[in-house]
Amino acid sequence: MLARLGIFVASLLAASLVIFVITQALPGDVAAAILGFGATPEQLAAKRAELGTDRPFLIQYADWIGGVLHGDFGRSWYSDIPVATLIAPRLEVTSSLVLLGLALALVIALPLGAVAALERRQWQGFTTSALAQFGMAIPAFWAGILLVFVFAVTLRWFPANGYSPLARGLGPWASHLVLPVVALGAVQGAVLIRYVRSAFLEVLGEDYYRTARSIGWTRWRALARHGVRNAALSLVTVLGLQLATVIVGAIVIERVFVLPGLGSLLLDMVGRHDLIVVRGVVLLLVFVVLLINAAVDISYALIDPRLRTSGRA
Repeated sequence: MLARLGIFVASLLAASLVIFVITQALPGDVAAAILGFGATPEQLAAKRAELGTDRPFLIQYADWIGGVLHGDFGRSWYSDIPVATLIAPRLEVTSSLVLLGLALALVIALPLGAVAALERRQWQGFTTSALAQFGMAIPAFWAGILLVFVFAVTLRWFPANGYSPLARGLGPWASHLVLPVVALGAVQGAVLIRYVRSAFLEVLGEDYYRTARSIGWTRWRALARHGVRNAALSLVTVLGLQLATVIVGAIVIERVFVLPGLGSLLLDMVGRHDLIVVRGVVLLLVFVVLLINAAVDISYALIDPRLRTSGRA
């Protein structure tokens, strides 16, 4: 456990350094962006000194990461609002979109992946695999635009954009999230179908599955009884790896549906060159991905107790 914690902390520190280096390398001068084209060299120098962007690289990084370790992400260079204050209200939007989108992807992938595996030599399996390939080829933003055109503009069943906080009521909150969640979950579900199919195909070749079939169990009963648990390790691994893809997809979806989430905040601050906010948002997203990957490692032992025994040995 201590080794995993050390790896987690080291990975987060390494990621923070990479984030800082990349943001420092971005073109543009935030002082010039804030003051405008008519600023004098003296005014620009004074603004850089105020923001601290004229200091050496290592000092800037040490100051930033030191603040982060104490829970202080700094203050926006434009609005002087604490970065944490800017991030907090947007967490609900992005977390709702990511979690619901991932849940929908699983709801799509598990049954259709089983169909693609069990009926692989029948038209049902072929059709499912073909639809999955087609879904993988559709960009998330294009799926979002298509959903808006059909269900918001043409049929007017759901809002085309915007967001209603959950505190204002479950109905408005859900209605604003239906189309974004479907756009994100359907595309990710198409990707996961292939992995679910491969995991179940491995189960179909195992002795315990053949034994269950030999005593009279149907294919679906044998797969449900033995296949899901034994394929869970592969599925959990894939979900951990796909999380970063889901978050990136959520950022794109937020722009399509004008959702005030972390993705919209990130892209807006990149445009303004407000790098202190960009660093805070990206570091938070990296932290979440690393945390989920750590949870995936721990879940292995919960799914398969044999791994705990081998780990002690």
